[in-house]
Amino acid sequence: MNEDRHVDYYEAIVQIRPKDNDVLKFIKKEVSRRKDVTIAKVIEEKYGYDVYISSQYFARSSLARKLKNRFNGEVTISRKLHHQDRMTRKLLYRATVLFKLKPKEEPSP
Repeated sequence: MNEDRHVDYYEAIVQIRPKDNDVLKFIKKEVSRRKDVTIAKVIEEKYGYDVYISSQYFARSSLARKLKNRFNGEVTISRKLHHQDRMTRKLLYRATVLFKLKPKEEPSP
């Protein structure tokens, strides 16, 4: 990871709805495998978890795909303008990856 970045630096938020500890553990495990990606913080919301990740590319491509393949759920990706770089005038965005778990089906009697 880039050493000059702040500890709370993040480029993407992965939202887990509803709360699921297995999904949270999976995300932490996937991030720990990468040396260039860190978790800035995890916030427990009323309806789920918000995981702040330092790499937008990792959250949008790799992690979103793995979540969808591993767990029964839907992925929605959005972005929000964060700021404009002073030197290059390039628009910089922060991404939000919403992972919505589908309800578990109850067995029929």
